[in-house]
Amino acid sequence: MFLMVFTSCLFIGSLVGFLAGLLGIGGGLIIVPTLVYLLPLINVDAQLVMPMALATSLASIVVTSSSAAWIHHKQQNIPWPLAKILMVFVAMGALVGVYIASTLSAKVLTTFFASAVIVLAIYMLFSIKNENNHSMPNRFVLRVLGSCTGVLASLMGIAGGVVLVPTLSYFGLPLRQTIGVATVCGVVVAIFGSTGYIISGWGQTQLPAWSLGYIYLPALLGIVLSSSFFARYGVRLATELPVAKLKKFFAGFLILVAIKMIIQ
Repeated sequence: MFLMVFTSCLFIGSLVGFLAGLLGIGGGLIIVPTLVYLLPLINVDAQLVMPMALATSLASIVVTSSSAAWIHHKQQNIPWPLAKILMVFVAMGALVGVYIASTLSAKVLTTFFASAVIVLAIYMLFSIKNENNHSMPNRFVLRVLGSCTGVLASLMGIAGGVVLVPTLSYFGLPLRQTIGVATVCGVVVAIFGSTGYIISGWGQTQLPAWSLGYIYLPALLGIVLSSSFFARYGVRLATELPVAKLKKFFAGFLILVAIKMIIQ
């Protein structure tokens, strides 16, 4: 069972790395459901499965998104003045998300979030051929956006790209730059979020061997070994694809994920 978990995470990591580079997401929407299925196979207590899945997902995003963010930086896809504003408040939101993760039921929040994702994705589909005249909001709105993204991302074990990419696209930022900003913000979310889960899980006696707080290291190793390699191919494809096709692919991906979240 241990070997099966590691091998499965190798496969998942390759998919996650590719999507991180292509769409600016850290892969948590794939990693978390996978680990929720895999962890009980090694006799992880049911009460620990979700925090371990979230923590391991965020820890893997540190590596996955860092690799993709560096490539986006070299491709000049990251407008740093905007990214720096969002990064500070994304970090603060991630810490708040970890704090409330064990005390708040996410059922209503998840349904609201998934519904909002569907609305934003549909907007992206209908706006592909239209000129976007919306201007970038002021610093206060950007700070609120960053904080909310950090909270949601930390609670759901994701990098936050599903919030930042359609939102920044709505405000007129070119799609490749929105993906670049989302990727570097995903690194910040993952660092602060996973650190919080390590601290909150420290001393938990029921955790399996090879756990660091709530992070399960064998699964983390399997994911990061393959994700770092495949991230470069996602970035390369994001640079070469026409913007309209990239928007269609991303919007379709968001709709499918959001529908899955609502059904669950």
